[in-house]
Amino acid sequence: MAKVHKGAAVLERMADLTEVAHDLAARALVMAPGDTATLTGLHEELARWISTATLEGEVARIATSARDLLAKALASPEADRAEHIDEAARLLASMTSCEPALQEAPAAVASPPKPAEPAAAPAGRPIVDDGFEIFETGTPTPRNETPGATMTLASAQERELMGEFVVEARQNLADAEAALLELEAHPDDKQAIDRVFRAFHTVKGVSAMLGFNAIAAFAHAAESLLSRIRTGELRCTGRNATLTLRAIDALRGCIDGVEKSLDGTSPLELPGTLAALIGALGAPDTGRGAATDVGALPAIPVDVPLASEIAGTRVPGKGDGDSAWMRVRTDRLDRLIDMVGELVIAQSMVSQDPVLVMPKHEEFRKKVAHGAKIVRELQDLSMSLRMVPLKSTFQKLNRVVRDVVQRTEKDVRFFTDGDETEIDRNMVDVVADPLVHMVRNAVDHGVESKEERIAAGKPAQGTVRLSAFHSGGHLVLRLSDDGKGMDRKAIAAKAIERGIIRSDAAMTEDEVLNLIFEPGFSTRDTVTDISGRGVGMDVVKRGVEALKGRIETTTVLGKGTTFTIHVPLTLSITDGMLVRVGQERFILPTVAIRTSFRPTKDMLSKVAGRGEFVRVRDEFVSVFRLHHIFDIEGAEQDPTKALVVVVDYGEGRSAFLVDELLTQQQVVSKGLASSLLTVPGVAGGAILGDGRVGLILDPPGLVALAHQTNGWVNAA
Repeated sequence: MAKVHKGAAVLERMADLTEVAHDLAARALVMAPGDTATLTGLHEELARWISTATLEGEVARIATSARDLLAKALASPEADRAEHIDEAARLLASMTSCEPALQEAPAAVASPPKPAEPAAAPAGRPIVDDGFEIFETGTPTPRNETPGATMTLASAQERELMGEFVVEARQNLADAEAALLELEAHPDDKQAIDRVFRAFHTVKGVSAMLGFNAIAAFAHAAESLLSRIRTGELRCTGRNATLTLRAIDALRGCIDGVEKSLDGTSPLELPGTLAALIGALGAPDTGRGAATDVGALPAIPVDVPLASEIAGTRVPGKGDGDSAWMRVRTDRLDRLIDMVGELVIAQSMVSQDPVLVMPKHEEFRKKVAHGAKIVRELQDLSMSLRMVPLKSTFQKLNRVVRDVVQRTEKDVRFFTDGDETEIDRNMVDVVADPLVHMVRNAVDHGVESKEERIAAGKPAQGTVRLSAFHSGGHLVLRLSDDGKGMDRKAIAAKAIERGIIRSDAAMTEDEVLNLIFEPGFSTRDTVTDISGRGVGMDVVKRGVEALKGRIETTTVLGKGTTFTIHVPLTLSITDGMLVRVGQERFILPTVAIRTSFRPTKDMLSKVAGRGEFVRVRDEFVSVFRLHHIFDIEGAEQDPTKALVVVVDYGEGRSAFLVDELLTQQQVVSKGLASSLLTVPGVAGGAILGDGRVGLILDPPGLVALAHQTNGWVNAA
């Protein structure tokens, strides 16, 4: 705010009026529409008073109160903002009652002569003379939104504000899309209607305040449609729902254009379909006649924001209570986690120093142990900062299902479970891409048409279900459908036809199912914009393997198919058990270890052609010898003199024979050479306390490797 001095009325100069306008615009993104309207109205009225009036007496008192209230409202937490909103409403009423006196009040002191004429103000930014110097009001500068024009940003503060607008607008649009999909299923859900309306209202208000008039005009057109839905005049189903989703896509395209132009050199490019969509928004489906053909409108190219961008920039809401939120640059967060990882390595080297074993260093050893505890807590905290829920990814998939259903004209319900399950932010987008392909395939390939389902004695409506949960240090994603299942004979025949396998190839049922992950494989004879190119499941396999994960497939012909993906929760830091095999050391993830013990002879048995087994609480578990798998010499051959480590992985359980358990510690996973990236059973490498490198083992991959290398053979 600027301070203004006129005659006897002394009012603080308001030189930072524009700065407060910027703050108000940023805060408006996280306020309720009513809050924003009240505070913005108070700010605009005060700016008008400053620019047109002499402030003295009662007028000056009200202006001072308004200035102070705006400052308090912007600085206060949301929980305390209600009282400020009420006070703002009272001040607005007082301003209205003072309007006649404001217009009649004469100037108390003439303006002093100015030494020179001021520079011309940009269009839309009126120059105001406060009696002392020239300053600009908070009226926003209209942006040059003509195609090919670059956007000029006045300051670093304005650039930062634009960046905040981009992030918050994307969050609002993601929330609106999720609410809209809920609303389509439950058209009378008032809360969902309000959420969608609020998102458009907020984007409209802030884009107008920042000078993006074309964006504000488009958001206003969409808001007008939603207003008719709120009043019950229209229903948010069918064409109206599709039209609103297209409006969200268009606004995303606008936000993408703003973001790309923030460098000041790239032109501000807005979707060319805004005008056509504004016309369509003005002619929705009223249920009384022909409506706008939304499908005839050209598609809008939109860079859908990555899930991590949305999940990592949560907007404080009214359900957050007294929690305080702040945005942190992701590169700084990654740097922090990297440094904590190095601290873990350094602490491990200190704690394993042979000097500490000496009795005379007992006190020092206690201090090192205390430091290790603090480092562990710091590491747990830093890793939790990078964990984000899968909710935004699941919301994106809801939209994918809706679009495919509309194109295929199928009747499919999509259920999700476990959307609050968390995963490393760096992994969430790599997980999202395979899920998109799998969900599209489930609807397009898996679920039959209504007619086919009825003929097969099934409900006309198909079901696709996606669930997420943690198991043994892994994220498990399970996608199932109640469709027609996969015909192994048809898959094998198509693979032979496409030259993927030979006609005389002998394959197990699981190997036949795995053919669907081969590049170029598709059971479709015709190519559509949804499927048929043979690249979908290949992308899924490569994405999962990039995360050191695995994918399992089960299917029942005529009943449906289930895909289960297992990926580690994080690729950075692992709680591991350091084990010795001969002179080599390996790390087994602690979360996967169920128990360890030295077996007796009566606990061991062999089955011809299937290998060795150990009895664990009346259950027989396969035993694999690590020294056979990795061809290590000097390892213990007698199981009764070695140790058996039983590990769980997903729904499986196996045991590994090792010479010794050394210690449990946290290790920082490091990348391996490119030649080792595809080695099954190896999840990464780690620098140990003595500076040597140990391999981090992946139990399910290790079992697969054991079968390939005959690691179950007993050499004793």
